[in-house]
Amino acid sequence: MEKKNNVLFGRDNFMWMAIGAVVILAGIFLMAGGKSADPNIFSDNEVYSVRRITIAPIMIILGLLIEVYAIMKKTKSA
Repeated sequence: MEKKNNVLFGRDNFMWMAIGAVVILAGIFLMAGGKSADPNIFSDNEVYSVRRITIAPIMIILGLLIEVYAIMKKTKSA
């Protein structure tokens, strides 16, 4: 009787999941910050920068798409 290997995720899936997690964390890291030294002064250049408003959300969405790809990717059958 042959034993069937029912592995849900393979090594490639876990590699893509790790890449997606790193991209998401990089997006969150880029979005962080914006604290002003003086709380009475509002600096819109720090809060509404291109990095925080455009690049970081795109990276987070890209990371989520990579995660979906990693989950849906079929494992290689032996």
